[in-house]
Amino acid sequence: MAEAGAARKPSILAPIAMAAPVFAVLVGLGVWQVERLAWKEDMLARIDGRIHGAPVPLAPSSQWPALAAGDVDYTRVGVAGTYLPGKEALIFRSTGHVEGKLAQPGYWVMAPLRLADGATLLVNRGFVGLDRKDDPRRAATLPAGEVTVTGLLRLAETRNPFTPADNPAKGEWYTRDPLAIAAALGLERPAPFSLDEDAHAPAAEELPAGGATVLDIPNNHLSYALTWFGLAATLVAMLALFLRRRARG
Repeated sequence: MAEAGAARKPSILAPIAMAAPVFAVLVGLGVWQVERLAWKEDMLARIDGRIHGAPVPLAPSSQWPALAAGDVDYTRVGVAGTYLPGKEALIFRSTGHVEGKLAQPGYWVMAPLRLADGATLLVNRGFVGLDRKDDPRRAATLPAGEVTVTGLLRLAETRNPFTPADNPAKGEWYTRDPLAIAAALGLERPAPFSLDEDAHAPAAEELPAGGATVLDIPNNHLSYALTWFGLAATLVAMLALFLRRRARG
């Protein structure tokens, strides 16, 4: 009988040994999502404070490299300059946003603003739908002469494996990459970031529609954490049930 009992031990320990690393991974993923939740809530709190703050002057162009390397995303700034006519870039968006509301697919209209010191800043003037991409009224809305633009600083976007390749020769852009766009447009002393212009009139009357900044940033880390912890608890429950049945058998 003792020999039979000893023979059962490997069969009992084997599932425990197999389940232990899976349990550790599931719990680790849950803990990681809890940490991500704290990071995301802190980031959203900072962004909320910035988007509702009064605009501050844009730093001199000599400070732009350090500015782009810092935590300045969504900072509200004001800048004076003159738009360069005949130069723009259209960045495709599968889902548009107009004043925080979802819209049909279309394009961000990026126009270069020349500053007093000769540097240039790409301004996201707003969103146009696919059906209004070539509307002649859009070009007529570009202000002439010196203007003051207020909006939110936006850093360059990062690509993912599903992002189509940009085609500067055809004016097809899928990523907000200010330096690459500036090079294609032949801009001098370009900023390594862009500016999302604030909405300044009813969206229906604008071409493009201002206020295109995406502010509904998802925060699903709590649900992800609960999912991983739930899977870990389910694994423990299934293992316990298995061992209980094995002990009875």
